[in-house]
Amino acid sequence: MAGYYVWKSFSEDEDRQEKPRRYGVTEIRSPEYSIMRQDALQDILESIGEFVDGLKFSGGSHSLMPKDFVKEITDLAHRHDVYVSTGDWAEHLLRKGPAAFKHYVEECKNLGFDTIELNAASLKIPEESLLRFVRLIKSVGLKAKPQFSVKFEGADIPTAGNRAFGAYVAPVQKNYEFVEDVDLLIRRAERCLEAGADMIMIDADDVCKYAEDLRTDIIAKIVGRLGLEKTMFEASNAKTSEWFVKRYGPKVNLFIDHSQAMNLECLRGSNLGRNHASVLGLDSSLYLFR
Repeated sequence: MAGYYVWKSFSEDEDRQEKPRRYGVTEIRSPEYSIMRQDALQDILESIGEFVDGLKFSGGSHSLMPKDFVKEITDLAHRHDVYVSTGDWAEHLLRKGPAAFKHYVEECKNLGFDTIELNAASLKIPEESLLRFVRLIKSVGLKAKPQFSVKFEGADIPTAGNRAFGAYVAPVQKNYEFVEDVDLLIRRAERCLEAGADMIMIDADDVCKYAEDLRTDIIAKIVGRLGLEKTMFEASNAKTSEWFVKRYGPKVNLFIDHSQAMNLECLRGSNLGRNHASVLGLDSSLYLFR
């Protein structure tokens, strides 16, 4: 598709490479509280599909749709070289027993999903169990993307001297006090990557949810330890996306709302100038789901 757009090209010496990309990935959110209209998604992918790398079914929305409809959407995304992610839904299956997760992984593969996301905070399982889930996902040929928050329940944080891998930690009484621990986030993310995880998603809460309240110290530490290529940040609004691109360049991986995809591509493109509206001549509202 290189050269297809009169104002945009992809090359190693520009902002990022053509799809499939290892970095500079843009993953868009599907509507969470309404059934996605396939024609609306098709309009988006046909117009700006070259700028979209992934589609995420947020909030377990795929669980509410007929299987045939989900398969039509994943097939449509694949025709535009867009991978499809489940979003964080796996935690709802754990109450059905260990076999339920394996069945879920197999069903996701049959429906055409490429990536299964594991929200570590919602799963509330031991670290070793999370690593087993990562390996199970990889064993069937899918990609695994664990999601981490910077805050942990106090009871889940190892005490001093017990932070070594596999160290026994005596059970403590459960409490609902949340403690910020970026070092624990990084250590668990590193273990997931060692187990085969393809990328780590960083939850926006308490890190980058609001542009005026960004935790730049935490972001810098995560990027410094895990690297840009293996990390994806949730950008809740256009100002947050702009900060990430200005701070870390076009190769940062971002998860955004579908309505922000065009604006993000303009921010990534160093050759587009600052006046995005004059370059595009498009109304971004045309790309909103109704």
